This record gives sequence, structure tokens and C-alpha cells, in this order.
Amino acid sequence: METGIPGLSWDESKLKGFKVHELSPSVDVPARTGRRDFYKMGLVNGDMTIDYGGQIVEIKGTVLFFINPKVAHSIVRRVNRTSGYGCIFTEGFINKRELQDSPLFSVGDNPVIPLKEDEAFFIGSIFKKMLKAYDGEYPHKADLIKSCIALIIHEALEIQPSQQTKPFINGTSRIAHQFIDLLERQFPIERSSDPLKLRNPQDFAASLAVHVNYLNRAVKEVTGKPTSAHIAARITAEAKALLKHTDWSVADIAYALGFNYPAYFNNYFKRITGTTPNSFRKV
Repeated sequence: METGIPGLSWDESKLKGFKVHELSPSVDVPARTGRRDFYKMGLVNGDMTIDYGGQIVEIKGTVLFFINPKVAHSIVRRVNRTSGYGCIFTEGFINKRELQDSPLFSVGDNPVIPLKEDEAFFIGSIFKKMLKAYDGEYPHKADLIKSCIALIIHEALEIQPSQQTKPFINGTSRIAHQFIDLLERQFPIERSSDPLKLRNPQDFAASLAVHVNYLNRAVKEVTGKPTSAHIAARITAEAKALLKHTDWSVADIAYALGFNYPAYFNNYFKRITGTTPNSFRKV
């Protein structure tokens, strides 16, 4: 199974739920991937462009990256030769609470952290330790590798504290962040038979036990965008992911996103993107 990390796949994995690999140099070989059930973490030196949840993220120089499986993503362009290390692991391999508590795997954070030379050297040494343990016969290598993953996470937090860990300044900021968290928790959609339950500002206000006008003011003040704009952008991003990375029919996608009729979804998608779902899928 392809993983979306150049040169890294699940094939012939030596440890259930985990694999680490030294990245092979590659030139102009676009690698697309959808959402999987594993997390990705890597140390990369190169020049590439990633589409992460509908946002274009540029990687230049040496960076540490973290990819959440809930976010649809793909490598859009890889220009120069890349080098470094990558690993993938499932929630079953590492402590699920540790992942949930780690803001570096939050869907709202930038997945890329630029590194200085000494930082890259140290984190590279941890990846080398994981690779040695992975290829070796040490009976407790799973525990050792888990400790290495945790160490990389903490090193990354020290280098660049997550935006999600910043204290709330006031109630307005808290409500805005609760809204964003509630919005993101609805995704990804795994089954067409389990449609979105919260689709408009009124739904979110009721769930957060606040008046919709207060929610709208808080979100606009903190983020600069209306509540409805956040919802529309996230639904559209999910629609694009489902169109590109599943074989669901347009009707199934429409129902999964909470549209009563496929025609409503078609009109909605075209109004926002300028193209129809079927046309987008064929690109």
C-alpha cells in the first residue's frame, strides 16, 4: 500500500502498525494520496509543494512535518531531489491519548516546521535510532520506537509551540476555538450513511449553548471570517477529498454532506468552486 511518503509503503513492514524508511532521492515524481488510517512524520530536506486540507504548503530546505490522517493531502509538486527520513504509524501502535493530546497532530496547525542545522542533526539522529531499532532484533524495539516518536514530538513543540496551545485571551476567543474544534471533529466522513449533523451557524450555536449572533461575532472577531465561510470552506474541502479519493457516487457524497438532494449539492459545489462535482472528479 502506498503511503504518500516518497519511497515508503506498508509492504513488508517489520513491525505491526509502524514503518520507518530513509527517503530515496526523486525528481519530479508527483505522489498523490488520500486519507488513510495512519499518521505520517518525517524529516525532509528538499523542495516540494503539498496540498494539505485544501491549503498549499511549501517545503523548502530542511523541515519536520506531521500529517494527520483526518486531513486529505497530496504532494502536488516535487522539484529538487529530496532526502531525509519518514515514518508512518497507526493509532493502534502509539498511545491514542498521546496523539490526541499532541497539538502537532491537530488538523488546525501548519504541518511543517522549519529546522536549523543543529535541530535537524539531532532529530535526524532520532530517526536513525528508530531505523536501527526497526531493522534490529531488540525484543522491546516497539517501546523504544514509541519513545523516539514522543521525543520528536516534544522537540518539535520546543522549536515551534503549536498555535492550538496558546491560552485563550477571553470568552470570545474560547468560543471561536470551540467552534473550529467542533467543525473539524466532524471530519473525515467515513460512511455515506452517517451524514453531517452540524451544517450551519445555528446548529453549531445550539451545540455550544450560545446565541447564534454571539457565535458569529466571536468567530468573525477572532478569525476575520464569518462562521458560514468556515463551514462552507470545510464542507467544500471534504467534498473535494471524497470526489478525488473515494469511488462514492456524487449522490452518496451529497447525502453524506447533509444535502437532501444531489442537485442542491451540485449547485452548491459549482457556486463555490466554479465547476461541477463530476467535472472536478475528472480533472
